[in-house]
Amino acid sequence: MSTMGATLYKRLGGYDAIAAVADDLLGRMAADPQLKVYSRGQSKDTKNKQRQLLVDFLCYAFGGPCVYTGRPLKTVHTGLNISESDWDVFVKLALATLDKFGVQGKEREEVVGAVAGLKGDTVGL
Repeated sequence: MSTMGATLYKRLGGYDAIAAVADDLLGRMAADPQLKVYSRGQSKDTKNKQRQLLVDFLCYAFGGPCVYTGRPLKTVHTGLNISESDWDVFVKLALATLDKFGVQGKEREEVVGAVAGLKGDTVGL
């Protein structure tokens, strides 16, 4: 089957693949000495809701059939005081997740570009 013209969502493997990537990335963030502060004190229910919002956001952003019903990213991140250093650690963890799942080439470039475009809605707010 040709992937020419297929959405990034389909080229990445669809919903289950995106959910697996989200789970891996969230696990890395929760375990990271610098970033774990952002998940400290959250109930299991809150973590589950945030996980689902991330999966829905990625699914939607990559051209899938999901609907993102969360608040705008700028609203979500305002007041967290996410630093440039925090962002750099997040990017490093995201790249490690892409490596784990073998996301390379055009798909990797598209994901990295999409993530880079979110920096203004997350850092320094």
